Amino acid sequence: MPQPIAPVPADPNDKDNSTLRLWYGANGRTSQPGTRQPAPTPNESTKNEKEAPAGMKIAIQGEPGSFSHEAALNLVADAAIVPCAISVEVFAALCEGRVDAAVIPIENSLAGSVSEHFDLLLSNDVQVEQETLLRIRHNLIGISGTEIAEIDRVFSHPVALAQCRRFLADHPRMESFAFYDTAGSVKQLVSLRDRHAAAIASAAAARYYGAQILAANIEDNPENYTRFFLVRRGPEAKTAPDANKLSLAFSVENRPGSLVAALQELSTLGTNLTKIESRPVHGKPWEYIFYVDCQLNKPNEAAKAIAALKPHCAMLKSLGCYREAGKAKDRD
Repeated sequence: MPQPIAPVPADPNDKDNSTLRLWYGANGRTSQPGTRQPAPTPNESTKNEKEAPAGMKIAIQGEPGSFSHEAALNLVADAAIVPCAISVEVFAALCEGRVDAAVIPIENSLAGSVSEHFDLLLSNDVQVEQETLLRIRHNLIGISGTEIAEIDRVFSHPVALAQCRRFLADHPRMESFAFYDTAGSVKQLVSLRDRHAAAIASAAAARYYGAQILAANIEDNPENYTRFFLVRRGPEAKTAPDANKLSLAFSVENRPGSLVAALQELSTLGTNLTKIESRPVHGKPWEYIFYVDCQLNKPNEAAKAIAALKPHCAMLKSLGCYREAGKAKDRD
């Protein structure tokens, strides 16, 4: 987790501290007294969001106002969000019983899978209970009253910066800096009140922190969606009566045709394989875990698929049986 942005040490020649220096990424900036504005008073929508009655406690990686926060509210409208710095902390909070569930991104339509989350699903006693799709819209966000011409630095998560390359190329004055979280970059921006810096994040993050959208929908590709899982502790996870999707992790014996034979079993059942990818087994070079998603015709096909795969697998774990997400939800 990146350290908080700290003030640059005061100039010893500036005895009355009349000049405030803030450190942003690789650039220093000097501001004169009077240029710092007081933090904004939250608007009514922000107040309502923060003061909503607490429902299911859901851990997310990142700050309030992030895309994970939006996905959690899509899945559980009255969720009480518990922000965590890193994904390992999200799973620790869930497995230790400090939260009821976790919401994690698992795959983006442009950037691909979140590999760490596959590893954490496998190594913890958890199950996927629901999934949702979220349309990802990136926005250039500044403090209230800022003009886009004033911006010379832009902060965001590296994936968000990469998905807005065209916009950044069209504004060569703006230098980009990686930050640990999209919403976190807005939070820091508002805290420091720097008119020359901006963040790339969701409209929800701008609302949550009382910031201003300077340019909307700046992503290069509008077909930008992320799948999110709602994850519960294994014994507490419930399978929906209309569940039609199964996620599995398995390894096969190192012999010719073993993977083909395993996948043939799924084909024989009429199960539609919609995703397959491999991940290396930690500590065992050139051995792999295969992760697959299957569409089911009936919920009871899940048990049949698992039983059919077992004879071909050295290891097999069901990651969850759940209802496939429908059309992507867009809260903005």
